[in-house]
Amino acid sequence: MEPRSTSKETRALWANEIAVSNVVGRLIEFWGFKRNMGRVWAVLYLSPDPLSAEDLRQLLKLSSGAVSMTLSELSRWGVVRKVWVQGERRDFYAAEVQLWRMISRVFNEREKGEITMAIDAFEEALAMLDTIRDVDAKTRARVELQRSRIALLLDLAKLGQRLLDALLTTAKLDAEPLVRFLLGSRTGEARPGSGGGEPPSPPS
Repeated sequence: MEPRSTSKETRALWANEIAVSNVVGRLIEFWGFKRNMGRVWAVLYLSPDPLSAEDLRQLLKLSSGAVSMTLSELSRWGVVRKVWVQGERRDFYAAEVQLWRMISRVFNEREKGEITMAIDAFEEALAMLDTIRDVDAKTRARVELQRSRIALLLDLAKLGQRLLDALLTTAKLDAEPLVRFLLGSRTGEARPGSGGGEPPSPPS
């Protein structure tokens, strides 16, 4: 990889990059993450070259601490990675561009754990109902009502678990070719920093 320009020469974001990073930030916040995680990932995703923390700080007008914390969280989720840049001592970062793998990783680490916890809680609640004995007819009716309704919640959670397991199994088999087909090959773009060249000049 050729040496890149220093952060003092970092270009400004184009209007479309700002729009995309803001939208991704809002979406990621809706999904329960911090908005800056989406903004930083989007800027890296759209960049033809890896960027340093200082580049990101200047581009997004964030504090050094906010950028450092955000990159640490994104790295932990596996959606950005450190890359080596010839002639540079600083760390540089590139985005995960295989969208299906990125989403499935989040599902596996977060949603799957939540569903498992729900199943355990529903099963424990049913076991608690089994300990209620020697009660009057009104209480027995309440117990049976709750037993049937918690059982439905348990069945729904187990169905969700099976669906998620099927989704993650598909991801392990690499569903990216299918996604590319459905999206018309748009997900097959080169990775940032993989020699994609300079971006075209922005429209005047």
